[in-house]
Amino acid sequence: MQPEALMLYKLIILYILDKVDFPLTNAQLTDFILEKQYTNYFNVQQVLSDLLGDGFITCHTVRNSSYYEITAAGGETLSFFSDTVSSAIRDDIDIFLKENKYSLREENSTQADYYEAKKNEYIAQLKVSERGSNIIEINLSVPSEAEANLICANWKKKSSEIYAKLFSILANEPEL
Repeated sequence: MQPEALMLYKLIILYILDKVDFPLTNAQLTDFILEKQYTNYFNVQQVLSDLLGDGFITCHTVRNSSYYEITAAGGETLSFFSDTVSSAIRDDIDIFLKENKYSLREENSTQADYYEAKKNEYIAQLKVSERGSNIIEINLSVPSEAEANLICANWKKKSSEIYAKLFSILANEPEL
């Protein structure tokens, strides 16, 4: 890969991450770049790895999804070189984010993961976040990995319903 192209791909990813106030997944970043045919999958993965190694982005992983955010160093680097990204590419990114920001945020706001606490006990960690704050966070202890996995899978589908019911139950005055 040419050094100029490599730098451009890095700046594209930094520009995207700088424009959102929530983390984006590897899939979300990759899908956009591949859809616009800026480069191929392998180059995107190389660029993400380089940006991580350089400290320009951070990554945390939840259940096979990697979530990326720009760091202060990444933002500073972008400010120095942002003119390297053509106005056409910046426009593509801005339009994409304007049209998809809500769905991207929604997709990433509901998280579920689990871990083994001790033999025959798993903790399912369930959370809904908005703008960096947890709206709800639940840790459930279950006896098997299969149950923990099922709970995590269902959380994405049912978190809104669970939150509404829990809020309704807790917000009502107790009967005497």
